Amino acid sequence: MAIEHEVETTGLVGWIDRRFPLTSTWKKHVSEYYAPKNFNFWYFFGSLALLVLVNQIVTGIFLTMNYKPDATLAFSSVEYIMREVPWGWLIRYMHSTGASMFFVVVYLHMFRGLMYGSYRKPRELVWIFGCAIFLCLMAEAFFGYLLPWGQMSFWGAQVIVNLFSAIPFIGPDLSLWIRGDYVVSDVTLNRFFAFHVIAIPLVLIGLVVAHLVALHEVGSNNPDGIEIKAKKDPDGIPLDGIPFHPYYSVHDFMGVTVFLIIFAAIIFFAPEMGGYFLEANNFIPANPLQTPQEIAPVWYFTAFYAMLRATTDPFKIVLMIIIALLGLFALVRARGKWKLGLPVLAVLVVLAMAFTESKFWGVVVMGGAVISLFFLPWLDRSPVKSIRYRPFFHKVFYGIFVLAFLTLGFLGTKPPSPASTLIAQICALIYFAFFLGMPVWTRLGTFKQPPERVRFKPH
Repeated sequence: MAIEHEVETTGLVGWIDRRFPLTSTWKKHVSEYYAPKNFNFWYFFGSLALLVLVNQIVTGIFLTMNYKPDATLAFSSVEYIMREVPWGWLIRYMHSTGASMFFVVVYLHMFRGLMYGSYRKPRELVWIFGCAIFLCLMAEAFFGYLLPWGQMSFWGAQVIVNLFSAIPFIGPDLSLWIRGDYVVSDVTLNRFFAFHVIAIPLVLIGLVVAHLVALHEVGSNNPDGIEIKAKKDPDGIPLDGIPFHPYYSVHDFMGVTVFLIIFAAIIFFAPEMGGYFLEANNFIPANPLQTPQEIAPVWYFTAFYAMLRATTDPFKIVLMIIIALLGLFALVRARGKWKLGLPVLAVLVVLAMAFTESKFWGVVVMGGAVISLFFLPWLDRSPVKSIRYRPFFHKVFYGIFVLAFLTLGFLGTKPPSPASTLIAQICALIYFAFFLGMPVWTRLGTFKQPPERVRFKPH
């Protein structure tokens, strides 16, 4: 017997229900949405991401009331918000801190999905929507980073947009199209403002809605990686499920409280976070005639920036050798002509690398590091979802992957040196080996048998 969401209501709510599915939608997606009863603290970060999104939209609206998207007025308008607008400094710090905290909770949310196999069947589309949200967040942060029109904003945008010029044939025209001018100028500022305030947020909100709808269609994963819909009572209610409201709405309220304490502490006591959230150079007006001593992106981009910077000519040769070996391995494993696609692709890539500059392949490596996430549902061949029931060496691999990513993030904040470049190259290889080797290493080892029902220990 399936769960019924149709309800009879009276009064104003009944009048609305007869014209709009208000109560039935609330029941379907909140009060009668049955989530696994064994959620732990890792499941706070999805709702926290939604909270920070609301914060960014609301504070962004108030900031646009006084911000001027004009190259001669942008920096002054930000100073005006900080010094003259009542509570303007608070709104600006809520927005700037919110940008960094957004990536903190999203990274942790994605790591939870990685640990518990939340990308596995039947949640492939949930994961893909989530990765698309991550891409949108990166675009939103990039476009918004130019708006204060400080030194680091200006030169950071100049460097990033110039990367597109490395793309063969279309690169120069593409970078010119993005800037709208031959250099970062007032035209660039206006179009970045339009993308940051209107275009990207609309796409982002649509993807968030799609992410939640897809999640509620297939149901939430849990730390045991067990499908609770497989065992239901006669009324169609999962035996190991509890209504999201009031149980998890109250549960998430605790996480929100802790988050807001940390959020407020940063805003009131360390809004710059030692230069990681707000750089010192961004408190200096943009000067096209004076290049900062060191140009680096905000911390949440630094891991990918380190990969870009580590792609030198010698590293390109290493990549060519690795790709050639992978193509040879695929050729040996091929049993018929229809399986020759990967060896042929490897040959084409090696030839292309031989005749193009390393700067372009740095962009490819940086983009590939993000795109790899989209293929995770098909790369992981483990017979179990959750890391709880995988062999110990799987957990070691996950730990090495996280350590490599954090090391890349740290190196991206520092000036380049021969030693740091070498470490970044090793970490980049570890990052891609983690994904490319998944079809092999995720099958190996002795796996524990997951329980038939979720394991729940009350707090």
